[in-house]
Amino acid sequence: MLPADDASGGSPAARARSRPAPATSGAAGEDGDVPAPLRGLLVRVAADVLGRTEPVEVPPALQSVRRFAPRRRATAGAVPLWTALCEDAAFRARVARVWSAEEPEEASEEDEERVGLGSAAAAWLQGRPWRHLVPVAGEDGSGAGDDAAAGGEGLRREVEQLRTALGLAREAERSAREELVALRRELRRLRSDADRARSDARRLAEEAAADVARAEQERRAAEAEAARAQEAQRAAAAERAVARDEVRTGRALADARTRLLLDTLVDAAAGLRAELALPPVDRTPADLVASAPTAPAVRPTSRGRAVDDPALLDDLLRMPRAHLLVDGYNVSKTGWPALPLADQRRVLVDALARLAARTGAEVTCCFDGAEGHTAPPLQRGVRVLFSSGEIADDLLRRLVTAEPAGRVLVVVTSDREVARDVEAAGAWVLPSAVLVDRVRRG
Repeated sequence: MLPADDASGGSPAARARSRPAPATSGAAGEDGDVPAPLRGLLVRVAADVLGRTEPVEVPPALQSVRRFAPRRRATAGAVPLWTALCEDAAFRARVARVWSAEEPEEASEEDEERVGLGSAAAAWLQGRPWRHLVPVAGEDGSGAGDDAAAGGEGLRREVEQLRTALGLAREAERSAREELVALRRELRRLRSDADRARSDARRLAEEAAADVARAEQERRAAEAEAARAQEAQRAAAAERAVARDEVRTGRALADARTRLLLDTLVDAAAGLRAELALPPVDRTPADLVASAPTAPAVRPTSRGRAVDDPALLDDLLRMPRAHLLVDGYNVSKTGWPALPLADQRRVLVDALARLAARTGAEVTCCFDGAEGHTAPPLQRGVRVLFSSGEIADDLLRRLVTAEPAGRVLVVVTSDREVARDVEAAGAWVLPSAVLVDRVRRG
C-alpha cells in the first residue's frame, strides 16, 4: 500500500507536479509537468534508441540500462532514461534525430490522439513549445474529475517510478550476487594459493634448515681434516728437515773421506812422477796403431776361469785401466743378425757406450771398412775403427800387440784364429755371445 504523504507532507500527485521540467526552452517556457502518455512515449523512443547506440556512445548513467532486455528497458529503466532525456542534451539530440528520421509507428493518421502525442514529443525533443499539441481529454468533465484524474495520474507515475526503482534494485542485487559469487570463488582460490604457498614455504624452510645443518657438519669435518693435514704436513716437514740434515752430514763425511783419499793418491802419484821424472802422456797406444804398427810382443798369461762365466767380463772390466776390444761385425751378427749392417753398428756402439759409462773401461770396436772410409775417433766414449787395407781381425791383432805388457786386455770375438793369436799376446778372450748377453742384461 502506497503512503498518502511523503516526507515533505505532499501527496504523490503533488510530488509529481513539483518535479522539475526538462532543461529545454520548450519545457522551461511553459509551466506544469509532462503528461504521463507523452512521457511514456518519450521513454519508449529513448529505450529503442539506446538499444541501437554503440556502447562507447552510451551515457555512463545508462550503461546498466542498456544491458537490460529490450522489453524491460522502457519499464525497468524508465527513470534513468527520463533523467537522461531531461539532463543530457547530447542524448536528447540523438533521440530527436532518430525521431525525425523515422516516423514512429505510434503516430498513425487514424489516431488523432497519437498524432498529437507524436507532434508534442517532437516539439519537446526539439525544445519548442509542446503543451498546446497535447490532446485534451474529457473537455466536459468537472473540476473535481480533473483533480481525481490528476491524482490517479500521480499515483500511476509513483507506481511506475517504484517499479522502475525495484527493477534497478533487483538488477543491482543480481549483479551484486554475481560479483559476490565471483569474489567468493576468487577468495577460495586465493586461500588455496595461500595454503599452498605456506606449505611450500614450510617445506623450503625445512630443506634450508637441513642444508644448513649438513653444510655445518661438512664444514666441521673439513676443518678437522684440514687440521689433520696441517699436522701431517708439519710432521713431514720436520722429518724432511731431519733427513736433509742427515744426508748433508753423510755427504759431508763422504766428501771428506773421498777428498782425503784423493789428496793422498794425488800426492803419492805426484811423488812417484817426480821420483821417476815421467813426461806427460799425450797419446795412448791405440792411437798409434794405424800409423806405426809394432812388432808382436809375446807374454805368457794365466787363465783360471771359463770363458762362458757370465761374471768374468764384469770382473775383468773392473780391473784398473782395463781395455775392451770388440770384433764389431762378429758380435753384431751374433746378437742382431736380422738388422742391416748400419743398424747393427748403431745398436752395438750404443750398447758399448752404456757399458763404458758404467764400468769406466776403455772400449775400442773394430769393423771391416772400405778404402778411404773413416769414422770419428770417439763416439759417446767408444773408439770406433774401420780397417783400411786390411781386415778387422788384423786390426785387432795390432791393437793387442800395441798395448804394454801387464795391462788388462779383453778381446771379444768368436773367430778362433784371432782368439788364439791375441791370447798368445796376453789378452783375455771371450766369445761374442757373452758380450751380447751382458749388454742385453743392461
